[in-house]
Amino acid sequence: MLTGRELILAVTGSIAAYKAAYLCRELKRAGAEVTVVMTRHAREFVTPLTFRTLSGRPVLHDLFDPHEPAAVEHVALAERAALVLVAPATANALARAALGLADDLLGTLLLAARCPVLFAPAMDGGMWHHPTVEGHVATLRARGSAVIEPGQGDLASGLSGRGRFPEVDDIVETAVRLCWPVKDLASDHVLVTAGPTREPIDPVRYISNRSSGRMGYAVATAAARRGARVTLVSGPTRLAPPLGARVLPVETAEEMRAAVLHAFPDASIVVKAAAVADYRVAAPASQKIRSKQENFAAETADVVERAHRKLVGKGVDLIVANDVGRADIGFDVAENEVIMIDRWGGRVALPRLPKAEVADRILDRVVTLRQGVPAGPRGVTA
Repeated sequence: MLTGRELILAVTGSIAAYKAAYLCRELKRAGAEVTVVMTRHAREFVTPLTFRTLSGRPVLHDLFDPHEPAAVEHVALAERAALVLVAPATANALARAALGLADDLLGTLLLAARCPVLFAPAMDGGMWHHPTVEGHVATLRARGSAVIEPGQGDLASGLSGRGRFPEVDDIVETAVRLCWPVKDLASDHVLVTAGPTREPIDPVRYISNRSSGRMGYAVATAAARRGARVTLVSGPTRLAPPLGARVLPVETAEEMRAAVLHAFPDASIVVKAAAVADYRVAAPASQKIRSKQENFAAETADVVERAHRKLVGKGVDLIVANDVGRADIGFDVAENEVIMIDRWGGRVALPRLPKAEVADRILDRVVTLRQGVPAGPRGVTA
């Protein structure tokens, strides 16, 4: 996701500095090249050796270190960076950045940077809601910097409140979005359905399927990375909601239908990746049924032909077909292999790919198709 991107990770003096080590590792796993800058107070909590080991690069901390040429060349360092990430960002670091103080390496880098700047705050007590801190955050946001909301919970002092270091996964995802090269959905509202539905038989049993929701969640995430406003109508899953998406949780097919129809008028693109149950009980029992009932199985043959019939029958523009009978793709696995069929006769087959990449390819196809399609909501069914 961040392959080939040069990132500056600036660590300031917070007890949460140890979490920045995990953040550095995850940024590297995402493919980024990371240069770590540490303030004097940060080095009271974590040693530079930790970050040198994790990043594979020298750690910078002195604006005029004669033994480290990169420290002196701070302007060049800032200019080649794709993102400057200050994490954790203390109240002091936010204040200094808002005031434009440049008497250390971090302050100088922030003024020299022409790339996006992201702050991940961490502080104690009621500091986050102090008017001074709120004013500095507002100033930074007004200048175009991104500031993530800190988490709510137990703090280092023993107090409880808002000020915890944000979740590392959320910081990485925000960094990915700020670095994402394509923002071609910035004016769109993308409506996505995902996951299975559950049709109750009695208070204990229900009819459902093995859909994990991963494909739909991947589409929602991909759309958000491309700048879209995202509404996700989701059946029951074990997945974390995509960052920033409006999530409408549902259980039954009727609940999903109602949620989709409610959000549909405002949508410019609709992607239906949910695995809606094929049957529902006419009159669910109010108490547990003691006798065993028959189960229902999904169809797994003639995928393309059935997909084309569904394309025509549902009146959608594009349908994405996959074989859920295979154990290596489809339901409850990380990869998928699909065929995209559109109502103008086009057919695009994708090889087996991670669902995140499949999601992006689907949106590529949507963008390509609608260039020659009249305005209005577009439907995609998976």
